Amino acid sequence: MRAAYLFLATAAGVDGLRANHETKRRLGADVAVLSPDELVERFPWLAVDDLAAGSLGLSGEGWVDPYGLLQAFRRKARSLGVSYVKDRVAGVRRAGGRVAGIELESSGEVACGWLVDAAGPRAVKVAAMAGVALPVHPRKRVVFSFVCQDAPGPTPLVIDPTGMYFRPEGEGYITGISPPPEADPDCLDHEVDYTWFEDRLWPLLARRVPAFEAIRMTGAWAGHYAVNTLDGNAILGPHPDVRNLLFANGFSGHGIQQSPTVGRATAEWIAFGASRSLDLRRFGFERIAAGRPVRERAIV
Repeated sequence: MRAAYLFLATAAGVDGLRANHETKRRLGADVAVLSPDELVERFPWLAVDDLAAGSLGLSGEGWVDPYGLLQAFRRKARSLGVSYVKDRVAGVRRAGGRVAGIELESSGEVACGWLVDAAGPRAVKVAAMAGVALPVHPRKRVVFSFVCQDAPGPTPLVIDPTGMYFRPEGEGYITGISPPPEADPDCLDHEVDYTWFEDRLWPLLARRVPAFEAIRMTGAWAGHYAVNTLDGNAILGPHPDVRNLLFANGFSGHGIQQSPTVGRATAEWIAFGASRSLDLRRFGFERIAAGRPVRERAIV
């Protein structure tokens, strides 16, 4: 769906917002920085008394259905001859500086020319079976859906200075926020703490959009980010010592956005020994071993 992103900033964050804006413009993005008055002119339902500016995408932005896109990728791969095996990796067998095969719980051992660790929040477990440590941790994120009694007009995806976000979804909206680091343990369950909506999200929503004072939660679901705790960016490409072990994980919530390019790059590594379409070496495992993060100014 084509729709805009709107990043909001208070005085404390406006310098970062403007720096990000300049980066986007330099790379060709169609974005604008709006003053509080300009924000109200475009979005009269928005409370701006504590804001210094907002960065709005004017074109070329939107969102997709991740599950739908996954199924499209899967169908296309099958049409090209890819076989899918539903099983669980129980072990990885190394022979010197290579992975010789993997042990599957139901299917037994499978020899491999390449092993691609694209196991998302379980990537760290697969890597550990190969004797490799990754700073990738499974962190639960919850999305809540709600409807509004007096819904405002068309809304972009709004990213609040508090970290709360919301956007339209069907006849209502979805919203969420990442917990603080001290309340964000490694986790693989799908339990939802519904008090998080009433105690944390609802006040933030009503503060930013007064009409959201009268809303009703309609559902929630939980999933997991594969968080790279070094820098929040993906780990891509081969391990320097286990050369047929390729990484495609640690996306920290950006995987759906980056998946087409990462899929192509991974295929190029296997076919040609390097990523040809883009130079992705700065995201390689070497930076993990060296403790050399590649950081971004803002991560939603």
